[in-house]
Amino acid sequence: MNGTRLFILGALAKDGPMHGHQIRRAAQQDRTELWTDIKPGSLYGALHRMAADGVVEVVRTEQEGNMPPRTVYAITPEGWEELAEHRDEALGTVRIPPDPVDLALQYTQGLSTAEVRRLMTARRDEIAERLRAWRELQQQAAPYLTGYEPLTFEHTLFRFEAELAWHDRFLDNMGDGP
Repeated sequence: MNGTRLFILGALAKDGPMHGHQIRRAAQQDRTELWTDIKPGSLYGALHRMAADGVVEVVRTEQEGNMPPRTVYAITPEGWEELAEHRDEALGTVRIPPDPVDLALQYTQGLSTAEVRRLMTARRDEIAERLRAWRELQQQAAPYLTGYEPLTFEHTLFRFEAELAWHDRFLDNMGDGP
């Protein structure tokens, strides 16, 4: 499953033909980098590759004022098929990536318990800050969310809350170290 291709095909399927800047702006407005592995800067290259693969096609070139010409893309029948494949794979795949903290904790010999506590507390505080920021973003976005978007916000909130709870449990139970 390729998240960038899924996003581009999904955006074109949802909103119709668009040029790369519109797709990039949609990614930035959706804040895709917060909940996916998509980088808005990678969208242009992906669009060119997808056109070469025949899943999107150039429908026209537009130029407004002094702006550079912009190529408008649309999804092709092959693109609709690929969209369904990526979407169905993503909906059917459970992927919780391993967290390197688990590996790092296995190699804390040589660190004092106080140092491990300091590092883990700083990590816990970073997660708490991200949770706070995500809640704030959710409140700001709430009036504009449609469909399943409120639930996807909740999904991310639950994941941050679970991470925070685990860190609190770790800190409460770490004792005097290994």
